[in-house]
Amino acid sequence: MDEQDEIISEFLVESQENLDRLDQDLVALESEPGSRDRLASIFRTIHTLKGTAGFLAFGTLERLTHTGENLLSRLRDGELHYTPPRATVLLEMVDAIRRMLANIEASGAEGDVDCDALITRLAQLTEDDAAGTAVDTREPEPEAEPEAVSAPAAPPEPVAEPPAAVAEAPPAATPAADSQTAARVTPLAGGNRTGADEATAETRGSLADASVRVDVRLLDRLMNLVGELVLARNQILQHPVLREESSTHGASQRLDMITSELQEGVMKTRMQPIGNAWAKFPRVVRDLAVTCGKQVRLETEGADTELDRTILEAIKDPLTHIVRNSVDHGIEARDARLAAGKGPTGTLTLRAYHEGGKVILEINDDGGGINADKVKARALERGLITPERAAVMTEHDLQSLIFLPGFSTAEAVSNVSGRGVGMDVVKTNIEKIGGSIDVQSRLGRGTSIKIRIPLTLAIVPALIVTSQDERYAIPQVNVLELVGLDAAQADRDIEHIHNVPVYRLRGNVLPLVYLQQVLQQTEVQAPTASTIVVVQADDRQFGLVVDAVRDTQEIVVKPLGAELKSIPAYAGATIMGDGHVALIMDVPGIAQLAGLTSDARMMRLVAAAQNSETAGEAADRQSLLQFEARGGGCFAVPLHTVARLEEIDPQRIETTAGQPVVQYRDGLLPLVRLDQPSGPPPALLPVIVCSEGDQHAGFVIERVLDIVEQTVDLEREFHGGELLGTAVIAGRVTDLFDMAAAGRAAGIPMFERRKRMRLKEVA
Repeated sequence: MDEQDEIISEFLVESQENLDRLDQDLVALESEPGSRDRLASIFRTIHTLKGTAGFLAFGTLERLTHTGENLLSRLRDGELHYTPPRATVLLEMVDAIRRMLANIEASGAEGDVDCDALITRLAQLTEDDAAGTAVDTREPEPEAEPEAVSAPAAPPEPVAEPPAAVAEAPPAATPAADSQTAARVTPLAGGNRTGADEATAETRGSLADASVRVDVRLLDRLMNLVGELVLARNQILQHPVLREESSTHGASQRLDMITSELQEGVMKTRMQPIGNAWAKFPRVVRDLAVTCGKQVRLETEGADTELDRTILEAIKDPLTHIVRNSVDHGIEARDARLAAGKGPTGTLTLRAYHEGGKVILEINDDGGGINADKVKARALERGLITPERAAVMTEHDLQSLIFLPGFSTAEAVSNVSGRGVGMDVVKTNIEKIGGSIDVQSRLGRGTSIKIRIPLTLAIVPALIVTSQDERYAIPQVNVLELVGLDAAQADRDIEHIHNVPVYRLRGNVLPLVYLQQVLQQTEVQAPTASTIVVVQADDRQFGLVVDAVRDTQEIVVKPLGAELKSIPAYAGATIMGDGHVALIMDVPGIAQLAGLTSDARMMRLVAAAQNSETAGEAADRQSLLQFEARGGGCFAVPLHTVARLEEIDPQRIETTAGQPVVQYRDGLLPLVRLDQPSGPPPALLPVIVCSEGDQHAGFVIERVLDIVEQTVDLEREFHGGELLGTAVIAGRVTDLFDMAAAGRAAGIPMFERRKRMRLKEVA
């Protein structure tokens, strides 16, 4: 369905609801003909219908409603009396509108409904009794207000905060709409309304019946009940009797499936597009640009990205403040932009997309960027940081000072900015919903603010771990991988640099945080068998050392009590299947408690690790992917050169310009065949995917053998071609393969500028 079809569909649903209410109002008006409020409501409804019909080029419908609007305008202003003949002709107008709406829904056109006689009668009843009536001193209503025509053109804009619904329907144009339910009302007979019921039935099409307004409090109640059902499901599935008794095993599996489907359905009722929160920004940007004397163009991408309505409500104010800051502080005035060699009009881009189970919001401007030196000077001037701290802060650290309370670079206080209140509140509000915010800026080029927020706060998948016999839940969106260590490995591989435990993961220095230590359960003693949960907080990775990993579950997030809210390590609580409570870990909060949020400290830690003797020893050990190709030959490549391992259907392989390709992630993945097909093709082909930016290339192999980590001693070394040398790896004679050389030989562009791959290259 294209945009025009969506607009027409929403127009039909909204108009049907309005017509149902008009039936009641017009009949009720006969017993209360002097009700100005009811007349004004009827007039606004017909006025909206006329404006939208004109915008959508439904000429006959526009003429009919325009004539009816003239009559209603004089009735509303007291120039005419609401008499039975006028009630009859207005009800007939409603019936005619219904028939045209039915035709529009069926065929996209108004059809052959003859309204000329009805329009003539409406016009006659508008002119009758005109002489001698009291003329209202108020200004007459203009025939067509611009907003009446333009508002329906972009349905999301008039609805800044629509109610959540099973299927979203635009709100009624009149304030008399029921705030909870748009109920279908049986038309009341009046005058000569022969065939009114049939006309009503004709327009009860699927569009009008496909949506219903629901009180958001009811949806919240349903969500809470589904959460409790998920908890009960988890308890039942963990019951040992159900795992052993075949008679109840099937029923429990059925309950599991139904609960999951019900949970998914109820979750969808709360999902709304981010475009609903963006609807007001064109006006905000336009007005602020005029106030600041700037020219700004607003662009949006991904407005249909959906997230939970509670999240949507929580980010509206932070987004508004960031947009205002971008226009006020970020984008320069016309003269400054021209002097910098830019166009006179600045561009502000709002972008939304899904990544790693979260919604990513980016607010980018092409303005002057953040001057780190100016930020440092202002922070020192206001006493927000010490000179010692300022001396070791990186440019990114300095730019992040804009989130400190009381910070502002504005030279003077205005009605737009300068009071030092805003970005700190933005960060606080985003972190309250489990999100994070980061700023990246280049002086003279612009600023990018990236916000990561969860899809929902109600039910999330989590990894259940234990520490000191207590269970904790880590949201899976923060978990990257698991590394198991026995006591001997922990003693050998965990090092201490600047009193910080680290683990070398595929050549990268991974700081470690012992969960029992950060929670002050006990001091870490001699190394024992443990598991490292590699997690990510913002753009930083670290290892969370736990005693054991239990399983993964979908948990229902419960808010923390007042006693625990101030502890940054906890994001909430959940009830496990056995009825016990488990606390949910806040990964960014743990990183903050462990002191891993400073860029400067992390850089010093990595530098010290690379310069230490242990770093030199570990550099000799290589992480390699070992695989078979070319008829059973054993090969290996450095693991850091591998982006992904995929399996593809041979039927999906196509050819373009002599190059085998497969459709991959909205693009083409060129393939290099390293296998030697013999006999019938396998069901799935293993492929090693290499990536560089948004470019990908795949190497088709015969099978993956293992991932090994060892010191590589070349028995033979080759110069040129696709092989680097030969070594004994994991007990097998293995050729070290140069994927870059193979890619160049196959004519794949992403490898053309790559140098020959080094075996001991550090990731």
